[in-house]
Amino acid sequence: MLREDKERLVAELTDRLKGSETLIVADYRGLTVTDIDKLRTVLLSHGARFSVVKNTLTRRAAEAAGATELLALLEGPTAIAFLESEGDPVAVAKALNDRAKAEVLTIKGGMLQGTTMTADAVKELASLPSVDTVRAQLAGAIMAPLTTVVMLLSAPLHDLVGLIDARIRQLEEQGDSSAAEPAEQAPAEEPAAEAEAPAEEPAAEEPTAEPEARSAEESTETTEEQEES
Repeated sequence: MLREDKERLVAELTDRLKGSETLIVADYRGLTVTDIDKLRTVLLSHGARFSVVKNTLTRRAAEAAGATELLALLEGPTAIAFLESEGDPVAVAKALNDRAKAEVLTIKGGMLQGTTMTADAVKELASLPSVDTVRAQLAGAIMAPLTTVVMLLSAPLHDLVGLIDARIRQLEEQGDSSAAEPAEQAPAEEPAAEAEAPAEEPAAEEPTAEPEARSAEESTETTEEQEES
């Protein structure tokens, strides 16, 4: 390979490493050329570009890109799956892990959002639900209106948090408006019947002095009669 070609390849690898926060490195020695082409097509549908690389040139590119964590993985036949910003890392890990189970490919490790992954970590990533599955589950659990479900399923992954936050705010606003409605007024209690005051007993009439006066008069008349007789 001419020096100019090598420099061009190093520059391309450097740009890919700088632009890919997530990538998976594998040993492809069990794959045929046809198998590599099929795997490349599958990974491309999940947002990843699968490239067979030369270790010497990739080491130079890794050093230039500041991705020195990859240097330990660049041993033996090497192929790298570079994920694009909209790629599905779980689906890519699953596709590579399926080939590893068939013993035609060996996973070496990789990087996930700038964090180094071991081969076991890549296998753990492959066991997680895919992004599409998570979207569908969230759509059924959180988004009730059909139009919101469609928005969620069609939105990029980085918009998912924003959609969830918007739904939460909507539910909070609905809760606030419900709480603001005046509560039904309780029926007014009927005034207690006023206790009737007991009727006053008529005051006892004072005995008149008239009978006594009559008795005195009668006594006087009787005395007068006796004296006359």
